[in-house]
Amino acid sequence: MKKGGVVPKTIDEYMATWPADIRAKLVSMRDTIKKAAPKAEEAISYNMPTFKQNGYLVYFAAFNNHIGFYPIPSGLKAFEKELSKYKTGKGSVQFPYDQPLPLSLVTKIVKFRIQENMAKAEAKKKKVK
Repeated sequence: MKKGGVVPKTIDEYMATWPADIRAKLVSMRDTIKKAAPKAEEAISYNMPTFKQNGYLVYFAAFNNHIGFYPIPSGLKAFEKELSKYKTGKGSVQFPYDQPLPLSLVTKIVKFRIQENMAKAEAKKKKVK
């Protein structure tokens, strides 16, 4: 998010705007996503850290009381049961700061989104031919 009037251009710039304790959680999210999606490209979109591979995979962001994770509505729906203990929205889930980040679940969701984007890209290629 835009913090202190500065719009970040990189994920590093984004993370630098947060206190050390929150930044540590952001680093954990970033590292987990990078490990699950090593070919994904990092970007800032909607002023949030974003990963793209054949389209947008996931976004994440820090807020006052939680880390927001945005795996697009399909990523939430596919893991609805595992995410049921968290507050969710149409395309988002909130991971409260007072709980450990569910990094293994984040990994599963990111891998699901990679497969989903790959399938869409393949379907698009077949349509063009």
